[in-house]
Amino acid sequence: MIEARGLTKRYGDKTAVDDLSFTVRPGIVTGFLGPNGAGKSTTMRMILGLDRPSAGTVTINGRGYAQHPAPLHEVGALLEAKAIHTGRTAHNHLLALASTTGIPRTRVEEVIDLVGLRSVARKRAGGFSLGMGQRLGIASALLGDPTTLLLDEPVNGLDPEGILWIRNLLKSLAAEGRTVFVSSHLMSEMAQTAEHLIVIGRGRLIADTTVEEFIQRASSNTVKVRSPQASKLRDLLIGPDVAIASSEAGILEVTGLSSDQIGQTAADHGVTLYELAPQQASLEEAFMELTSDSVEYRAPGRPEERTAA
Repeated sequence: MIEARGLTKRYGDKTAVDDLSFTVRPGIVTGFLGPNGAGKSTTMRMILGLDRPSAGTVTINGRGYAQHPAPLHEVGALLEAKAIHTGRTAHNHLLALASTTGIPRTRVEEVIDLVGLRSVARKRAGGFSLGMGQRLGIASALLGDPTTLLLDEPVNGLDPEGILWIRNLLKSLAAEGRTVFVSSHLMSEMAQTAEHLIVIGRGRLIADTTVEEFIQRASSNTVKVRSPQASKLRDLLIGPDVAIASSEAGILEVTGLSSDQIGQTAADHGVTLYELAPQQASLEEAFMELTSDSVEYRAPGRPEERTAA
């Protein structure tokens, strides 16, 4: 378990992380989201003791990172996959890590196979592609068989097969009861991997909730209805606090009624339905909406957008 309480980091007059409190629990994959410059990397560095907080505390399983007698056995981390000696082979890189922390050589062989680097294990890491470097970084994080994992952009550079592999790996590690904390900019992937989200913007907490609840917050109560009797159904549904729009013939967009209510009304009056679909925002849409005021780096809009403003 990771617990942050009032975590703050200042660099001169700039506050990168501002009174941040959250808990990352074992047994599920927790996603860590935020716009560029939100303070995600700084937060992860403070969790790992690489940056000292200006205020507040952060512990892993009840202790600061440096207080663990064997940190690599307790916490596995991937912050920068290319932070390796480029002249070493993948095998020797892992062997050097293992030899300094009392990890047997057999574990080195296990993680090489686990991340799919067996065919290039004797090649120098300096010649690795971005995806291969990611796999080696993940192997390093898993080397000590840790109870807690912190991974920053683990799918960066991976091909579709590799993305599916890391998704299944993270889920399986969480299912074993480990704490899995993952940051990513790929919303579609996070939607399929994480169960819980911690979202920050400008160093402050925006949301600490399940993926489902986070999306629900940004979703409108709108139901798409497709029927050959759309006009009749419209007359049956219209009422106080109910809005109905129609973008094309045979399709209604109903706000203010649930899909169950619409379906029951249609059944009671013999109206045929071809489609009855609640409209839910994607994780990306929810993220964009809920962090819109926290974006620090924003590209200039198109000329017509600047003119309109």
